Amino acid sequence: MTPPLLSALYAGLNALILLWLAVAVIRRRGALKLSLGDGGDKEMERVIRGHANAAETMPIALILLALAEMTGGPSVAIHAAGLTLTLGRLLHGLHFAAGGPGTFRIVGMAATLISTALLALGLTAHSLARLL
Repeated sequence: MTPPLLSALYAGLNALILLWLAVAVIRRRGALKLSLGDGGDKEMERVIRGHANAAETMPIALILLALAEMTGGPSVAIHAAGLTLTLGRLLHGLHFAAGGPGTFRIVGMAATLISTALLALGLTAHSLARLL
């Protein structure tokens, strides 16, 4: 079996985004001298949610991406889903960690949801077609 190199690429890129968001939380915590919670600071709440949202959405999308590749999904589809997910997570993160415009949040989340939904539907259809 060929290793899932395409999904490994996107997993690595998304992990770097997740690390960047974690560092944003750590830096804000240091600036506020907070060890837990948001201390009522709206910016702290924002960076925490940016990191948490990435941690909540990336794993299932990356699992689906790897499964799509391992079950023979076309490379172009893997790249399309991986790029859409990665750009979505980057835009979303820029809104939360760097104060980017609200459109980054909306477009980023839409890209994340679209790539995840298409991967889920594609895998379900592919599996059912092979099982039936």
